[in-house]
Amino acid sequence: MALPTLDPNAPDFTRRYVNLADPRLGAQALEASDEFFAPKERMLNPEPAVFIPGKYDDHGKWMDGWETRRKRTTGYDWCIVKLARAGVVKGLDIDTSHFTGNFPPAASIEAAYVPGGEQPGGSTQWTEIVPSMTLQGNTHHYVDVADGQAYTHLRVNLYPDGGVARLRVYGQPQVDWTNASRSAPVDLAAMENGAYVVAANNQHFGAASNILMPGRGVNMGDGWETRRRREPGNDWAIIALARPGTITKLEVDTAFFKGNYPDRCSIQAAYVTGGTDSSLITQAMFWPTLLGEQKLQMDKQHFFESEIAAIGPVTHLRLNIIPDGGVSRLRAWGVLA
Repeated sequence: MALPTLDPNAPDFTRRYVNLADPRLGAQALEASDEFFAPKERMLNPEPAVFIPGKYDDHGKWMDGWETRRKRTTGYDWCIVKLARAGVVKGLDIDTSHFTGNFPPAASIEAAYVPGGEQPGGSTQWTEIVPSMTLQGNTHHYVDVADGQAYTHLRVNLYPDGGVARLRVYGQPQVDWTNASRSAPVDLAAMENGAYVVAANNQHFGAASNILMPGRGVNMGDGWETRRRREPGNDWAIIALARPGTITKLEVDTAFFKGNYPDRCSIQAAYVTGGTDSSLITQAMFWPTLLGEQKLQMDKQHFFESEIAAIGPVTHLRLNIIPDGGVSRLRAWGVLA
């Protein structure tokens, strides 16, 4: 499977937050007004959209996305997407890659919270989170969303018809911690629990947010990989944990990284109150050591328990990879504070 390459012009939210519309996490395209030329499910595929010259099917030119027929009546086309997790949407990418004479001139996005994640119905309250905006063909449309509510479903409206290659919904999953155990460890660095990447010094070959994804990496593209370092120092990524907790077990997985895994790693941690995410970059250099320098091996899951320092509850980690290279996954199991 080809995984997305990093768009250098993409806003921070694409590197920081999880794609809540990722079918690998459980997102689904539930219903659409029309999908004559290309099915709605294709719009959520995790790999980048492709164009295959000369490929046709029974309905016409094969397109990699969701595409409706030319509308000859009043109204507009729409698709309802169930998000993988209830979450606060931070930003979207409405991607019309390869749609040139058949993209929608405009689109808007509505959102709803349906308790229990059931299918929206006639009584569902929809909130417009992206007002109608002009679209271009063959373009990524990045949109910041300032709404702070958690939602379970989105409705994509196309005015009046056309095709969207990919929809990405970047956000922070909302987890109800009220009845969570205070003694059983939970992965506080898991994206599906609400952890996110605050910053990383380099993400040349792969986004640092990949290390917080569920499961093991599927290939070398499904991890965080930095460029080859040609100067002193080391590469690093700062992670905001899902909840404050005392870390009891760590995993650093170098799956698929063989000639390019880091030689060593270490982890610093702190309980942070106040300040902004950007102010953490300087602070993090001086955080206490949670895990001293450890030698790493290629294509291997490394587990650490006895090596972890007792520094109490923390809210953030800084993963140092020495000097550079690729890491597939980071896990930080901890007991909630």
